[in-house]
Amino acid sequence: MVHPRRRAVFVSLFAIFARANGVGTAVTDYAPATNQPCPLSSEPLIRVFTPANQSLNAAEDAYVRTRLANVIPAAYTDWVGDGSAIGYNLSNFRGNFSRIGITVSGGGYRAAQYGAGVVAGLDARNDSSKAAGTGGLLQVSSYFIGLSGGSWLTGSLFANDWPTMEELIFGNGADLSGWLLDLDLAIPGGVDVFNVMNQYFYGSIIWSVMAKAAAGIDTSLTDPWARMISYHFLNQTDRNNFFTNSSAHGAGQLWSQILLNPLFQQHMVPFPVIQADSRPVGSNLTTLLSPDSIVYEMTPMEFGSWDPNLSAMMNMTYVGTHLNNGVPPNETACVTGFDQTGFMMGTSASLFNQILDRAHNTLQNFDSSDGNALFYVLQRQLTEVRSRADDVANWPNPFQGIKPTTFEDSSSDYLELIDGSSNGENVPFGQLFVKARALDVIVCADGSADDNNNWPNGTSPLASQDRIKKLLQSSHQQFPPIPGNEAQFISTGVRQRPTFFGCDPQQSPAEYPLVVYLPNSPPFNGKDPVSNTGTFQIQYDLLHTRQFIDQVHANVLAGFKPNTTEADPSFGKCLQCAALDRARRTVNITRSTFCQTCFDQYCFDPNNPPSASELPGRRLVLVNPSPGRLAQLSSFFSREKVPIILGFIGAALFIAGLTLFLVWRKRRLQRQQMYDPYDNNGASIASERRNTGPGHEQM
Repeated sequence: MVHPRRRAVFVSLFAIFARANGVGTAVTDYAPATNQPCPLSSEPLIRVFTPANQSLNAAEDAYVRTRLANVIPAAYTDWVGDGSAIGYNLSNFRGNFSRIGITVSGGGYRAAQYGAGVVAGLDARNDSSKAAGTGGLLQVSSYFIGLSGGSWLTGSLFANDWPTMEELIFGNGADLSGWLLDLDLAIPGGVDVFNVMNQYFYGSIIWSVMAKAAAGIDTSLTDPWARMISYHFLNQTDRNNFFTNSSAHGAGQLWSQILLNPLFQQHMVPFPVIQADSRPVGSNLTTLLSPDSIVYEMTPMEFGSWDPNLSAMMNMTYVGTHLNNGVPPNETACVTGFDQTGFMMGTSASLFNQILDRAHNTLQNFDSSDGNALFYVLQRQLTEVRSRADDVANWPNPFQGIKPTTFEDSSSDYLELIDGSSNGENVPFGQLFVKARALDVIVCADGSADDNNNWPNGTSPLASQDRIKKLLQSSHQQFPPIPGNEAQFISTGVRQRPTFFGCDPQQSPAEYPLVVYLPNSPPFNGKDPVSNTGTFQIQYDLLHTRQFIDQVHANVLAGFKPNTTEADPSFGKCLQCAALDRARRTVNITRSTFCQTCFDQYCFDPNNPPSASELPGRRLVLVNPSPGRLAQLSSFFSREKVPIILGFIGAALFIAGLTLFLVWRKRRLQRQQMYDPYDNNGASIASERRNTGPGHEQM
């Protein structure tokens, strides 16, 4: 714990630094503000409900309804025109359009880039996507949710006010410098932890964490992890200031302040959600969680869980405040600024409980240099500041005293939040199946790495289906029919191409949403894949990122054409059919012939399942486009050693021969000029020399 006197000195030193350098914001803005006035008792910080009476936060509900009524109809017209191209008359829908949610899986840098490629393929602002007919689905969506690596994309998008993927990842030459993925997440200054650049980086990060601890808030390895993520995904950081304190590097950017973004205020963007799991306090679990562990979500309005065991939400502005039975200790005991966007992203990706080996002082699965760097930062942190549990994200428990008979952490002061995939649900489906949100269509970007080649195999949707069926029937919609196990996801081929699940519900309204499943897949055209990288790869050069995004984007536009390696030119229109299918049921419109043809190709029918044999020529093994320039040169020289040597010898002999010829020719000309009294024009060279020699001027 930071000593009070040391804390005062620290704060004073920072104030002097800020004044001397004219810093408006600083890395120490990561510290929450304590002892803040609490809302009036008429504005409770906690709302508690049951699955039977669950309701959305009033502000969330108003946002989604306003967007659906005032923004999405025009977006549909822009996307599908009058509907005639897919066999409908859009005016017959009478403004009744589907509620659509987009969900992006976890998986570190791979998942963030995969999700970005999918989003680019669904964005009407992307010319090629617009032309293919896929671009526009993003604009008609109501929700956008991510966990772990998917939360890094989500946080980056909303913290930067929703730019295009090209601007967000590669910069715009102005206020966006792009994702700095070529600078290693843990050792951006090089493999030597102790070099000057890395020490500047770690010093700045520890300074941020010290500021938080100085405010009396417990920290953990998740805090420096969150700050590292912020440098790479939030704004304020570029290549010129990366190793300096000339900006806050994302500190002070709050999740609750998304509400103030211009595009959000105009209802022009989907509603954002980030998901995390929780480890039962005191359990010290280092394995996967059981399905009944509480799953939490973070929206700009609230933090909490829809799980029946808790079913409670906390005002996001005041998270970090200790409450008991929903009441703070006194009227000035509230905390603000705990909801750092970087910390939200770091919490959702806090996987250290499974990989931190304190016995051997290592972090497993990371490259040894990255693991050593992260452990080094943790050790430095622990020498400076207080920490409760090192391997989780420590959140003051706002639900203390709530539902003690069902909520496992009701008696705890803190919550121990961890990576959102820790219960096997690497795709955050659950928050979009909540009954109160009433989603009609869910678009899933599954960038999981389930098999030896780092492709998804259905593990996550199967886990979500099982959890909903066994634990969440009272609070969530049903999950649509999918293959029965991982082997069937492989044998049916649905893990290698777009698939629609739940096309033909039996009830009205439908008992489950339609799921558009877009798994990370080998290129449809048989090219070498570059997107199936490892979860713990935390550095990509620009060439790899460019090819990664382009390959995913091409797959999204292509759909699949059975028994070929060709693109389906109708896939964009088929996506439009999927987006409108639940809405047409609402207004009792018969499915069009064109859309039925699409569904025959893309829908999963458990009674007549497809086959992976319809997808020939797919290559499963990663081919890294930039394994390292030196490694590439070494490999090239090793393969072509004899031809290269002979080539060098031949080139050397040619150059030597040419040099000797030129020397001989020059000397011959000099001898000719010395003994021949006339040039080719009959003029006397000797006379010319005399006339232009020293002391004479040429006219």
